[in-house]
Parts: sequence; structure tokens; C-alpha cells
Amino acid sequence: MCELVQKYNVPGPRYTSYPTVPYWDLETFSGKKWKSSVLKAFGESPEEGISVYIHLPFCQSMCTFCGCHKRITKRHEVERPYINAVLKEWQLYVDLMGSKPVIKELHLGGGTPTFFSPENLKILIEGIVRLSKKTDEIEFSFEGHPNNTTKEHLQALYDVGFRRVCFGVQDYNLTVQRAINRIQPFENVKNVTEWAREIGYTSVGHDIIYGLPFQESGDVENTIAKTNAIKPDRIAFYSYAHVPWLKGNGQRGYKESDLPSSEEKKAQYEMGKRMLGEFGYKDVGMDHFALPTDSLYKALENGTLHRNFMGYTPSKTKLMVGLGVSSISDSWYGFAQNVKNVEEYENLVSHGVIPIFRGHILNAEDEILRRHILNIMCQFETTWDVEEEQIVDFENILANLSELETDGLVEINGTNIKVTDKGRPFVRNISMAFDLKMHRKKPNTRIFSMTV
Repeated sequence: MCELVQKYNVPGPRYTSYPTVPYWDLETFSGKKWKSSVLKAFGESPEEGISVYIHLPFCQSMCTFCGCHKRITKRHEVERPYINAVLKEWQLYVDLMGSKPVIKELHLGGGTPTFFSPENLKILIEGIVRLSKKTDEIEFSFEGHPNNTTKEHLQALYDVGFRRVCFGVQDYNLTVQRAINRIQPFENVKNVTEWAREIGYTSVGHDIIYGLPFQESGDVENTIAKTNAIKPDRIAFYSYAHVPWLKGNGQRGYKESDLPSSEEKKAQYEMGKRMLGEFGYKDVGMDHFALPTDSLYKALENGTLHRNFMGYTPSKTKLMVGLGVSSISDSWYGFAQNVKNVEEYENLVSHGVIPIFRGHILNAEDEILRRHILNIMCQFETTWDVEEEQIVDFENILANLSELETDGLVEINGTNIKVTDKGRPFVRNISMAFDLKMHRKKPNTRIFSMTV
């Protein structure tokens, strides 16, 4: 396994979309085309429901490992104007759709959603729900910072329908925490996890990162052992994405030499994955593990697991509306990203403008390749048919898969491709074989994080 990790640890996308953002066709995209794609997707999924992602960008301090879009501030007076803008943007989408949408899942991400007061979060969600309907199996979830998530936060969001929460742990070693500017004692994580369960949350997740500056295998071992002591339902165990060329000064607070060597990082990954298996967690997809009782594992078992800009979700919706700065929406036929500046965002929606600044409309080839990449990412298997072969160059894809097959990472039987147990850690690499846009135009500079 060590040799394979070394061989396949190359820059590559995480495939929250296909095509990936660097390969969007910006020249042919337009706001008119985007609105048409939204209407088409909405018309095709009235009973199925839609997904809503809300980006809350504010943080009180800079965590230097983070690659998310955020604004650092201690001024909490920014909360209400931003919430008003998000609700105005939602109104614009509801007006476009022409009737109250049915919401199947809603997620609050950031930034730090718990930067906002419990009262303001409740105002936000009640405003969203007021203009919509909810499915019987709705899933509301949010990302919580253990240092500032209070019982009041958890109770307020529970009262408006939230049953899932994920807490960012990263690592419990103080030296690592200082390097990433995230001082966070185990007791804080234990407290918020127990509060969530006492209140009635049915799924609590923890995020753990390997490959952080000054991190050693013993740190990962200690973090996972402590995590197992409070047994979250889900664990995201993923590689630190060192992309300072994309994320400005935030990831320049330490030197490249402060990061673990490739050999050390491989050891961290392999040990962590083994420990999670020993503790009863099942591999449900790229970087994600869950207890057999969690809805994410059940979704893998029954074939409904899906992946989008919110990460892995238990079910698929055709339309996902992204609200807030930098959010990306997905109509299944196209993608659109909002402007990234808070003031510009608030100004545009105040003037009745859906605040997108770039996007991509999928062509016939894109739609086919997207389906196969999603199958690989979510079901570890895909099959194509004769009609698709007339549109997509599958001979090229098979050529891209040949070495992966030789190394035992995939099995190819006619038109069926199956990821082996040995190949699951390399699902990003396997998905890259289907990424014809990237193979036709390989980047001249590094734009993706490492795959392992």
C-alpha cells in the first residue's frame, strides 16, 4: 500500500462537481441560461424536493489550515444585514421558481455558522422555511465550532428542525493547534458532542485532518483514540489541502518544511484508516467514515448516497440552491457561483439581482461523465451503455484506467468498472480517469491539492 500511495499521491480534484471549477466554460455562460436551468430542474423535481446550502462567511479568527471563503471580524453587527441579504436572495429564487419549493435538505456552512447568535440563526431558518415547504424526511445540518457553539445554539437550531451537526476537530496536539491557530481542548469537543445528544441530535460528526504542520503519527493516533471515546456517528478523515497559491496569506503562516514528509503523511493516513476500521467505522466514500447506524452508511448500502458542493449526502436532489457569498448552486444542468465580496453581494440582492458572477452549463458529454464520476465517488462502481459510447470517448477513459487496473485498484468487465477494496483510498485518482476535460487541457500550474 505504501508504494501505491506514493505512486498515486498527485494533484487532483475532489469532484464536488464535474466539470470542476477551473474547467467551467465561462464564455458561453449567462445569467439567462442559469435561470432557465433552474426552472428546468425545479419543474422536474417538485415532489423530490431541493437542497439549500447557506454560506455564513464570518469568523472571529483565522484558522490557517482552512481553504474556505471567510471574512475575519469581531463585529457582530454584521449578522443582521447579512441575514437580510440571504433571505432576499432566497426570495429572488422563490419568485423565479414561481411557487413554494419543497426543501429536502438544508446545510449551514462557513466560515463559522456559530459566529451568528442563536436568535439570528433562528430568524434566518424561519425566514427560509416561511417561503417553502418541507419533506417528511428533511435533513437540516450545520457546521459548529466547538469553541463557540453553545447549548443555546444547539437548542435554537434543534427547535427549527436541525438533527445533524458536524464539529471541526482537526487535531488535539497543542503544537499543531498553535500552528493552525485553532486552540481547541478536547473538553470543548466532548461538551458540545454530549450537549447535542442530550438535546436530541441524531447524527454528530467530527472532522479530523492529517498532514497538518508539525503533525506526527502519534498525534493522529491520539486524536482518533480520543474521538472514539465519545463516538461520533460520522468522521471525515481527510488530507490537509496545502494550496497557499489559492488561499492567500492564510496558509503562509508556516513553511513547507513544517509539513509532514510524504512518507510520514502516508503513515498517518494508513494508521488512521486502520484505527477507524477497528473502532467500527465503515468507509462510505472518499475521506468519510460512519457507524453502521448512521444515515450516511445506510445510504451507501441502499444506493442513494450522493455527492455535491455540500459533500456527501444521504440522497440526491436535482436542484441545489446556494445562498450567500461564494456559494455554488447546482441545477444538474449547470453550476453558478455567487460573488465573493460581502458588500457586493448585499448590494446586488438589494437591487433584485441574483448575485452570480460565473458558472457553467453542462453539455451532453459533461452530463454523462458527471454521472459516472458520481457513481465512482458514491457507489464505487459504474456502467455505461452503447448510446453513451457515441458521445463519449470511452476508449480514452479505458486507456486512463489501464494502469489502475494493473495495480488492482479497479476491475473492468466489459462496460462495467468497479472499484476494489484496495482501490477505495484512490477514488479521486480513479475519477480522474473519467475527467476528459482535464486530460485534454492539463493545467500548466498546480491548481489542486494532493489526492492522498
